[in-house]
Amino acid sequence: MKIISSSQLKELDKYTILHEPISSIDLMERAAHALTDAITRRWNNSFPVIVFAGPGNNGGDALAVARMLSQQNYQVEVFLFNTKGKLSEECQTNLNRLKNCGSIYFTEISTQFDPPQLSENHLVIDGLFGSGLNKPLSGGFAAVVKYINASKAQVVAIDIPSGLMGEDNTYNIRTNIIRADVTLSIQLPKLSFFFPENESIVGEWELLDIGLKQSFIDTAESPYATLEEEDIKSIIVPRKRFSHKGSFGHGLLIAGSYGMAGASILASKACLKSGIGLLTVHVPIHNHALLQMTVPEAIVQTDIHERYFAQPSDLGRYQALAIGPGLGQEEDTALALMEQIQGCTLPLVLDADALNILSTHRNWLSRIPKHSILTPHLGELERLIGRCMDSYERLSKVKELAAHLQSYIIIKGAWSTLVTPEGNCYLNPTGNPGMATAGSGDVLTGILLALLAQGYAQEEACKLGIYIHGLAGDMAADELSEIAMTANDIIQYLPSAWKKISHPIKNI
Repeated sequence: MKIISSSQLKELDKYTILHEPISSIDLMERAAHALTDAITRRWNNSFPVIVFAGPGNNGGDALAVARMLSQQNYQVEVFLFNTKGKLSEECQTNLNRLKNCGSIYFTEISTQFDPPQLSENHLVIDGLFGSGLNKPLSGGFAAVVKYINASKAQVVAIDIPSGLMGEDNTYNIRTNIIRADVTLSIQLPKLSFFFPENESIVGEWELLDIGLKQSFIDTAESPYATLEEEDIKSIIVPRKRFSHKGSFGHGLLIAGSYGMAGASILASKACLKSGIGLLTVHVPIHNHALLQMTVPEAIVQTDIHERYFAQPSDLGRYQALAIGPGLGQEEDTALALMEQIQGCTLPLVLDADALNILSTHRNWLSRIPKHSILTPHLGELERLIGRCMDSYERLSKVKELAAHLQSYIIIKGAWSTLVTPEGNCYLNPTGNPGMATAGSGDVLTGILLALLAQGYAQEEACKLGIYIHGLAGDMAADELSEIAMTANDIIQYLPSAWKKISHPIKNI
């Protein structure tokens, strides 16, 4: 699903009006019906409704919803803020229609605002400002927002919480933004919905399809999109009957130090559950026996050092390399890492301590082979790019780094995001908070190594890898709960996840 900008969303409205064709007021009426249906599904008419409407089209939506709720026997009170004495044409039309509904308490505010009493039993509908806002709220509107936020009322925002901008909120005033329990977004989500610092502002968000023209969305240029199951399914290459283990590649995993053997075990198991033909794991001497016992399907290659990685491996017989989980950051390890990746022509995954080493030897970053895959969590990412004010700034810096390195960067977390060298950003919808557990990232590294060894291109491997990783986590959470999940549980559900999105087996 494509994510387009606030300015493009305005153009989408105009395009739909012109090409459906449909009048602007009728399109607003259609949106209001969808909004009303969504509200009545969640709240019955025992909740008194307080509507706060602004002077623009977001306010017009709110007035139309107020009218429709009243017609369904909801107790509705409306406050329309018209401080400049000018309403949009559609807002004025819906005001006229509202006035014909005698059962609604209506107040138009031009100067002084006497706020209503709000309790936990009230439902507040926020229709003050939409996604076109380009500066922080201030003055009286900021005071209204703070008043609503201070109440215990449940809040539903129309399209976007008032005060929140659709993309960049780096310099916004967060106390002047509505904190919604539910946001009912028209047709498409806004980029800002996907950022963790906005979770308490947006609340739960739901998309409402009001039939805006898909042809415009399809041709609109945007670097942002969410991954879709059908797109992921199309990536998977069916296996041929006469395939053998050599058909699915031989990968090398360099992972684990003394006391961190678990990282290499988890990555190895995930790799072997993701279709690789052969896997060699390079470990220090003290971890050899443990790997041999716990992952019998893997070939175990022993380093010269007893406790950590200190000797690069010959890459001649491999199709892909992953390095980093549990590696440690000894100086010998750092030098071996640099020697290992410098001049590497294999598809390469850099994770965990490999990234931490690179962040402390910043002059080495330029030596990362082009088209490598970097998989930092937020802490590792900040060591690479520095601290950021918010997620939008962070994403912008990651796009710059991906372009500079000509590599793929996966920002791990909720809505794990793949950033390509071209600056495209793919947000992954699978996954859950139960995956915020030690070793989860090691599992992803193993999956990516398996896919690269099988011959998937880097971008395809990244998309498929983060999607299947999250899907296995979702299946584990459904069965085991988010609280009880471990990284090993994600591995246990990889077969079910692969089965769900793979091509069906043909009967002979």
